[in-house]
Amino acid sequence: MHRKSIAAIFLCLFGLIAAVKPAAAQSPLPITDTLKLTVKQAEDQFLKNNLQLIAQRYNIDNASAAIITAKLFPNPDFNYSNGIYATDISQGPAFKENSFNFSQLFTTVGKRNKNIQLAKIGVEQARYQFFDFLRTLKFTLRNDFYSIYFQEQSSLVYNQEINSLSKLLTAFREQYAKGNIAEKEVLRIQSQLYSLQVEYNNLQVNIDTTQSEFKMLIRASPAVYIVPSVDESMYSGKTIVASVPYMQLLDSAYVNRYDLKLARTTVAYNSTNLSLQKAIAVPDFSLSLNFDRLGSYGNNYLGGGIEFNLPFFNRNQGAIKQAKIAIDQSKFQLQNQQNLVENDVATNYKVALRYETVYNSFDPRFKGDFTHLIEEVFKNYEKRNISLLEFLDFYDSYKTNTLQLNNIGLSRVTSLEQLNFVTGTPFFNQ
Repeated sequence: MHRKSIAAIFLCLFGLIAAVKPAAAQSPLPITDTLKLTVKQAEDQFLKNNLQLIAQRYNIDNASAAIITAKLFPNPDFNYSNGIYATDISQGPAFKENSFNFSQLFTTVGKRNKNIQLAKIGVEQARYQFFDFLRTLKFTLRNDFYSIYFQEQSSLVYNQEINSLSKLLTAFREQYAKGNIAEKEVLRIQSQLYSLQVEYNNLQVNIDTTQSEFKMLIRASPAVYIVPSVDESMYSGKTIVASVPYMQLLDSAYVNRYDLKLARTTVAYNSTNLSLQKAIAVPDFSLSLNFDRLGSYGNNYLGGGIEFNLPFFNRNQGAIKQAKIAIDQSKFQLQNQQNLVENDVATNYKVALRYETVYNSFDPRFKGDFTHLIEEVFKNYEKRNISLLEFLDFYDSYKTNTLQLNNIGLSRVTSLEQLNFVTGTPFFNQ
């Protein structure tokens, strides 16, 4: 096949690619509305509507119900018997004989109070699990919020470049048809445009995925498009992290991390459980009252009794040993959790300081100046004052630098959110 024919085929293929609209315009799901939110408004909707959070809250009510059960006394037992048949009826027909028995179980050595104490600790554990779950979901919510915002800022760059190159390509096709420019220039622009469209599509997939997770958290309609509202000036050029002493962050984590509180209450729970298991080794007893109308001792016999088991063999040795092991285990888990908290705070504090330093080192005017520069580059290339390679190199530098700025901005905000997460305290809420 002739070289010109091959080139023409490639030209047609790239022309089809260039004609494809950006991925956002081809969404299979129709967007019925946009929802513009600040991070505070998003949190309010999350706390009000999140189904996972609502379901988790029932665990606290469920644990509270166990306290009611623990406070209840054992029910008394009642037994009644009536005669049906007897061979000896000297005292009258069998149906005249009847008897009843009434007994009540009494627990010893404070078993009831220990069960109540265990149930109360169980409520604390349920509360700590709920608030730790809330801490995790809120961290995910805020991360998704800022991720959507900064990815959208990056998508604007792709939109701008794709639109500019599409217009340029249209003009160059006309010039190529007239024989004014070389075919390689058209193909080079088409190739660059195709590359941008692929990158843009991948970015849109990431945005859609994050949007989906975010909408699940605030319980928004799938057809709604979330538009985060962020005031970048709230953290731009400020030394937010360096203004908070490290020990203040660590002390706050010791006090406010609910997973650490849960580990502490687990030790308390196991200690109380050991006390209960030792109490179980002491027998309970039952007091009874008996009446027999035609008893062997005499008519209308009334008697009393006591019943308890003799702990010769089973003194609850196995459960007591298990409770002791659980205490030792939970103490090691508590120590491990404390070490984890210390490492979390130390590591994330260093990371946040680094991102703060890098972010603040950028001149805030750089983004605007660079945007103005690329507009001038585009005009100069149209006038053929610069070569195609120089033009594409400028365009690629503009895209790369803008994406890096957005990524650093996202990393900076994410590092602040990570510090909030590991300390359990909203030090750096934007």
